[in-house]
Amino acid sequence: MSVKRIEDPRLITGNGQYVGDIKLPEQCEAVIVRSPHAHANILRIDTEKARNLPDVLMVVTGEDLPKDLSPIPMRLAPNEALTKALQYPLAKGKVRYVGEPVVLIVASSRYTAEDAADLIEVIYKPLPPITDVQSAIHPDTAVLHPEIGSNDLFLIHSKRGSVEEQLKSCPYILEEDLYVQRHSGIPLETRGLLAFVDKKNRLTVFGPTKVVHFNHNILATLLKKEPKDIRFIETDVGGGFGPRGEFYPEDYLIPYAALQLGRPVKWIEDRLEHMKATNHSREQKHHVVVGFDESGRIHALKDEIFVDTGAFIRTHGVTVPVLTQGLLPGPYDIQALEFITHVVATNKTPTGTYRGPGRFEGTFVRERIIDMVAKKLNLDPTVVRERNLIKPEQMPYTNGISALGQVVEYDSGDYPFILDAARRAMDWDHFTERKMQAEQEGKLLGLGFAMFVEKSGLGPWEFCEVEMKENGELICKTGLADVGQGVKTALAQICADQLGIPYSKVTVIHGDTDTVEKGNGSFATRGTVVGGSAAWYASAALKKKLLEGAAAHYHIPREELDIQNQKIIQISNSIELGPLEDIVVKCKDQGIDLHEKYTFSIDHMSYPSGIHAAEIEIDSETGKVKIEKYYIAYDIGRAINPLLVRGQLVGGMAQGLGGALYEELRYDDTGQLITGSFMDYLIPSSMEVPEINIEIFENSPSPLNPLGVKGAGEGGTVAVAPAIANAITNALDKYPINITSLPIRPELIRDAIKKGPVRNEEEQT
Repeated sequence: MSVKRIEDPRLITGNGQYVGDIKLPEQCEAVIVRSPHAHANILRIDTEKARNLPDVLMVVTGEDLPKDLSPIPMRLAPNEALTKALQYPLAKGKVRYVGEPVVLIVASSRYTAEDAADLIEVIYKPLPPITDVQSAIHPDTAVLHPEIGSNDLFLIHSKRGSVEEQLKSCPYILEEDLYVQRHSGIPLETRGLLAFVDKKNRLTVFGPTKVVHFNHNILATLLKKEPKDIRFIETDVGGGFGPRGEFYPEDYLIPYAALQLGRPVKWIEDRLEHMKATNHSREQKHHVVVGFDESGRIHALKDEIFVDTGAFIRTHGVTVPVLTQGLLPGPYDIQALEFITHVVATNKTPTGTYRGPGRFEGTFVRERIIDMVAKKLNLDPTVVRERNLIKPEQMPYTNGISALGQVVEYDSGDYPFILDAARRAMDWDHFTERKMQAEQEGKLLGLGFAMFVEKSGLGPWEFCEVEMKENGELICKTGLADVGQGVKTALAQICADQLGIPYSKVTVIHGDTDTVEKGNGSFATRGTVVGGSAAWYASAALKKKLLEGAAAHYHIPREELDIQNQKIIQISNSIELGPLEDIVVKCKDQGIDLHEKYTFSIDHMSYPSGIHAAEIEIDSETGKVKIEKYYIAYDIGRAINPLLVRGQLVGGMAQGLGGALYEELRYDDTGQLITGSFMDYLIPSSMEVPEINIEIFENSPSPLNPLGVKGAGEGGTVAVAPAIANAITNALDKYPINITSLPIRPELIRDAIKKGPVRNEEEQT
């Protein structure tokens, strides 16, 4: 049921508390001196002038950190072969990307710390930078991590059936190179931390988000402290989207400085630091070969992928490339698959996850290929999709490819239904007429579709603890984090539905390691699926206790009782026996502990599915793309709160639009980031994001959790780029254009129009 978010009143009235809002007595501030070089040896670091500046409290280099300090470990998709490419909090001896932390400075104020940073003299010996994957894997190129022995750090090879045999029998072969550019999440609030030590030498850290308990344990390990001696407190978050909330070098350095100084230390990342130092994402090159027949049925798909992972392996390990492989087949039943992925090191900022990691990239590649197949055969692209879709009767369906430690197995879904819904919503049957009419008026109109399958509900578990107070209000403690997705509201609704109370009487607590005993956090679209299921079962156990107390009080068997609208109800005749609060008091009097914990475990992910469709108009003079109509259909099994789902889809579409047309973290040949500000790194504004027609379907509940839910956090993002790319190529179907890379720039469109219409398919190719 759609209800208003519990979180909103406090935030929209300016009562949120972000890291920057917290000020403590004797608080000092930190600045990080970062490498200006993409690749260089550090010959000497002179810190004397900075140390002698008044009010400078600490200057730390990599040599000053504990000698037995470990690198920052992997959290997801770890692999022993990659441990030699992990990053230490400060560089020692060599820097490998522009923005790598070299020196930590702490002073009484940010201004003083910045002045001290200007006094640090680092003598570098520049080395040839590696700025793309092809040069990185060339045999004459220097190796960034000698202990691994190659810049081709890791190879992931997956297959199903024999692609080569299928290709031999296919009458048509299509071979194409496609590219997805480097970009990332751009939250309104950049990263920040505040750490302090109390009189008992206990460390408290404000600011960790997303995976609070994991980061808590990692910090304890790196500092060689007992976890009980550290408290993490999650603050409000001005945007997460994947990059924020992971464990970065600063997440060690700031608490370390607080311990050394015995004073509160704050660090807030500026926007340039965010562009240079926070995880980048997306950059992949694909070489695709598909074999298909005259009907458009695809029998074989092979893709060799080169992932630019940057200078180090960060906490995500190889999550992004394994998800690219696992979900690349999408909703299509392709019998022969082969994916070879190279995880390649370059002298760029390390990469991680960003909303829809791996699926944004793979969906663009796959859905462009589908349209290319349709064009080759002169077929309706929606018909080609339809002929290749997995049928509902094939569920559960496995594509045979592993991702995140499990073979991908779609739990449920009706993909043909979703495709039909999009065709109806976009009036596809009459689009050709509308397009011809537009051409007569001098307009270039196009319509494109892109289907997708998402993953959600990553395990292995999540924790919830509930307790009923005497006034009938419920306290729900969850191991999830709130990064803006509405955790408090969704869990309050789940608990309230189970216990027959208003959701406004549920208080959800999260993100404090002193209050919530354990948790895995919020990522991978897992909150409602895994955390919600834990809340459901914990509330069910509590409900059982309440009904047992009511049964004893009313002398009626428990099986005949229920709780509705804060009343105890006799089910057979719907008689209200009394208020719930009375039973709560009776249970307390009987010594019944109205307190339950539950850890919900799950072995397999769930797979929501959907489609994006874009109708666009192109300005033939400027190449500008205007979205006239945009549609998203999404089957998430069951929607706890459709209003929250719509919000996720609209916000996700805006970010996908950025990746499709605007955003790019671009480097020059020397490894310098040349799009490090909003003057150069373009993001869509409210003027560019269109009204979105959204249909939420609940046709395919997941059998893997008690709620039947599938996640909704990433489906708004992953299919935007191919939907728009397919719409543009449809609009320019008479012109020589083949969109194979992102972002789609106006100059590409203008150039195609300037060349004029082509006469035949060969000329267009």
